[in-house]
Amino acid sequence: MMRKILPPLAVMLAALLWSLDGFLRQELYSISSFLVVMLEHALGAILFLPFLIKSRSEIKTLGQRGWISILWISICGGILGTFFYTKALSYVSYIDLSVVVLIQKLQPLFAISLSAIILKEKLSQRFIGLAMVALIGGYLVTFGTTPMTDWDDKTMIAALLALLAAFSWGSSTVLGKHALNRLPFTTVTGLRLFLTAIFAIIIFSITSGIETTDALTTNQWKYLIFIVLSTGAVALFFYYYGLQHLPASHTTIYELVWPLAAVFLDWVIRGHILGITQFIGAGLLLSSMILLTREKTND
Repeated sequence: MMRKILPPLAVMLAALLWSLDGFLRQELYSISSFLVVMLEHALGAILFLPFLIKSRSEIKTLGQRGWISILWISICGGILGTFFYTKALSYVSYIDLSVVVLIQKLQPLFAISLSAIILKEKLSQRFIGLAMVALIGGYLVTFGTTPMTDWDDKTMIAALLALLAAFSWGSSTVLGKHALNRLPFTTVTGLRLFLTAIFAIIIFSITSGIETTDALTTNQWKYLIFIVLSTGAVALFFYYYGLQHLPASHTTIYELVWPLAAVFLDWVIRGHILGITQFIGAGLLLSSMILLTREKTND
């Protein structure tokens, strides 16, 4: 029983940590989004270097398709997804944080579709029904009854960035599952962080110059290190553990804890009171996830 519950709990714990991410990254608003991406992955790669050294023999046996999956999650999941998300958060001074959390309403659509196409995961009618309920609940939690027609230009830009992040992370969930069929989750976590750090350092050194890091204050370095040890590398560790034991289509639904917790924290920290529609959405979201834990999963 515990073996069946732990993977969903691990994914939801990662999602819970990610819900804090928006608040932490807002403290780094004055830093280039790409610099934040580069530094957090470089620090995470150092943290997980022992796992890579230990698994070097397994890495050598990784085939072409396995490397394609690793490169995809490193570039799309590590660089592009995080960059688009961090950039979207830079608009929080003009818009509600909840709009940025749009990524969690759309990411499951990409992940569920791609898991059926690429991984050949069978989606039961019951699962599809629960997934739709979860998506509706997630939308209501974040937006309530506010229509998208009321969005201004900055809101639309933030939503577009969130959409790009949704595709990057949704596809990375599917390709991450593909990689986990070939390597243990500790190795996949380490490779993802290491390769993302390498690509980010190369790109950033060409476009901005490493000397830009001198502008970081001691307080900003503290926030970066805290991100790595909580919402960054550590959360990714829990996430890949859960993904290794769950279908990608199920994993992406459990990730909806992220917007639920983010909006709740926005309520507690900033006093943005949830409306009755949002409470209804939270009930739909939680109920669907509880029922999904009883669905048959593939180890």
